[in-house]
Amino acid sequence: MTLPGNAFLAMWHDIEPSAQTEYMEWHTREHMPERLSVPGFLVGKRLIDHALEKYRYGTVYTAENLDVFRSPAYLERLNNPTEWSGKVQPSFRNFLRVACERLASAGTGDGGAMATIRLTLAEGQDDVLTAGANGLCKALLNVTGAACVHVGAARNEVSDIRTRETDMRPGMAEQGFDVVVLIEGSGKPELEASVAAFEKVIADSGLGLSDPQTIVYNLAYELSSADMAAVA
Repeated sequence: MTLPGNAFLAMWHDIEPSAQTEYMEWHTREHMPERLSVPGFLVGKRLIDHALEKYRYGTVYTAENLDVFRSPAYLERLNNPTEWSGKVQPSFRNFLRVACERLASAGTGDGGAMATIRLTLAEGQDDVLTAGANGLCKALLNVTGAACVHVGAARNEVSDIRTRETDMRPGMAEQGFDVVVLIEGSGKPELEASVAAFEKVIADSGLGLSDPQTIVYNLAYELSSADMAAVA
């Protein structure tokens, strides 16, 4: 399945410790099914690393295109949160949410773990990145442990739309990014062993990418729009 579609929504955050069990139940039983029922949403992956002090949780939603993340159907859900969402959203901490345009992908299948690498793009390098994204994916796919690679460019004009859900979470000012690389692999230890190699390939790519912020997660839960259609 990997990550279909031409766009994805990437999130990193923490949860107030007293609410972590309820967050997991809510996210599995209500939130992801709700999101994957929105037209244009394709796949959702929840990521986790219990050992992290910051950004313990990650989520990736893929969509047919960027407009899905500002569509009337999606905004309607964001502006009309459920009662359970209203209870859980205030427990979010260190929340970073960015809509991304997929520039390139390589590989097939689904990994049991994912490395997320947030990056800064040098000024004036947008066209160079677009032209070189496929080559970067292929080079990263050759690193031990990698099964699928995806490169996305941040589109903050989509991410920054304020909604009722935004207002329900405590005020946060997380540092954004220009580009994110998502690398799926067979397991967290395998990807962790190759982090230095992944970062070297990116640094040597000549695409103007720097300041890697890398986290390796286990895959905690995955859901697709096809799953939702099957139970409708």
